[in-house]
Amino acid sequence: MDKVTISDVAKKSGYGLGTVSRVIRGDKFVKESTRKKIQEVIDELHYVPNVNGARLRQKRSGVIAVMVPVINHPFFAELVEGVEQIADKNGCSLLLITSQMNEEKEKEILHKIHQKEIDGAIFVTHYKHDPQEFAGCALVSIDRHLSDDIPLVSSTNYESTKDALQYLFDKGARKLAFIGTKPNVESEVSLRKKAYDDFISSHGLKPCSIYENISHGNEQAFVDSHLEELASMDGIFASNNVLAQIIYKKISALGKRFPDDIQLISYDGVFSLWDHAPTITCIQQPIKEMAEQAFSILQDLIEDRPTVKSKILPTKMILGNTTKQ
Repeated sequence: MDKVTISDVAKKSGYGLGTVSRVIRGDKFVKESTRKKIQEVIDELHYVPNVNGARLRQKRSGVIAVMVPVINHPFFAELVEGVEQIADKNGCSLLLITSQMNEEKEKEILHKIHQKEIDGAIFVTHYKHDPQEFAGCALVSIDRHLSDDIPLVSSTNYESTKDALQYLFDKGARKLAFIGTKPNVESEVSLRKKAYDDFISSHGLKPCSIYENISHGNEQAFVDSHLEELASMDGIFASNNVLAQIIYKKISALGKRFPDDIQLISYDGVFSLWDHAPTITCIQQPIKEMAEQAFSILQDLIEDRPTVKSKILPTKMILGNTTKQ
């Protein structure tokens, strides 16, 4: 039996080769009724696209990269898992790169895109690159503002942080501390600190802001150096889950009780890959959806389709054992 071709699908469906090709590529701008009719014919004829041939004609590798600073971090690990799942569903191969805080490794990814070794990348960086390095690269950033031409995916950092602080305030906290790691580059994450500053100012409270530039892996020493100050508070907002876990352990060891003596909320938490006890009240980012959105935007860039400049996703507050109910 002769092999079914894309021309056979076009002929039987009544649509042109270009339209059939767009459906096969997953072009989201094809009308749903058209896509459904063509997909029915594809299923009926048992047509299997020649993916490798199509990639050769389009000068595509079928490989995308995900670059994160480290993999042994709950947020980055779950993000990578989410991208891997959606890439696999769409027939893309995934190249995982951990920069290990090495700027040169990040530049290697950009070089691979320029050389057509990979089609594009979902990029998480702690370094400020020259925007010229990004020219001609299909990139989507997580949280970081790399350039005006590179889309980013993030969450409602400012609004969610203010909601968390308001919750602590409503539950009686008046000595509110903020602790976070300061990004090296312009980032949506910085809005967490801005939300704290604005909240403290609007409520006439005394600020206690601990905000420094530290590398992944140095969080424990960072908390230790400010432990006495933190322990004197009655409410703490930690900008990430790693800091929150350390704070809980250290302050508990001093004989302080959560939430009776001190309340704690973390941005990030309830990770499917990490189980922590007790549960820390947290702002949960939709990491799987962030991964899916980043992948979708990246595919639009690779295929030269119109796309958004940013996607800011809502969070959820998950109540745990470290705040008053």
